[in-house]
Amino acid sequence: MKKYELPPLPYAYDALEPYIDARTMEIHYTKHHQTYTDKLNAALEKCPSDTQNKDIVEILSNIDQVPADQKSAINFNGGGFDNHRIFWNTMKQNGGGEPGGSIADAIKTSFGSFSDFKEKFSSATVLVQGSGWGWLVYNQSSKKVEFKTMPNQTSPRTEQLIPLLGCDVWEHAYYLKYQNKRPDYISAWWNVVNWDHVEKGFDSIRK
Repeated sequence: MKKYELPPLPYAYDALEPYIDARTMEIHYTKHHQTYTDKLNAALEKCPSDTQNKDIVEILSNIDQVPADQKSAINFNGGGFDNHRIFWNTMKQNGGGEPGGSIADAIKTSFGSFSDFKEKFSSATVLVQGSGWGWLVYNQSSKKVEFKTMPNQTSPRTEQLIPLLGCDVWEHAYYLKYQNKRPDYISAWWNVVNWDHVEKGFDSIRK
């Protein structure tokens, strides 16, 4: 069986200061992401080999094919594993600003302007009830980018949407620095978005 491992963090814990503090980053990565990884492996150990031998992206994209007794665990922990590896890579030191190139064009086509997209993304993500994510996703059917909120750790892949950029609004992502001020956290998060990585991901799935 393929064993998933915690993927390397692409920067130091303090690299995203002052927007995301080092202590939150360390706990989020070493504790929360590690736990999703470990529990994904534990759930897969209880699955037949045809499920075990698939990549997590394929598993999440076909979540209804997972054995019923492990479906919830893999949806949650597999989603948590995949969501977080996207999250880390779509942030960087000295990030933020506006996107360029193909992803900027796609956002303009779907939302009218980057500022309209940013407002929609921020306002709707603030309103996620409990824990969850706000996502910029690619819809292969419409061939357009869309905004989507998802509960808990459920991946957009389970709805046949390809995640491009996600903002984690579980309290463990921001509570040490921002307490209950989720809007302040989301506003700060825009300053670390790695638009180059988002665009590369977008271009790779359109080919």
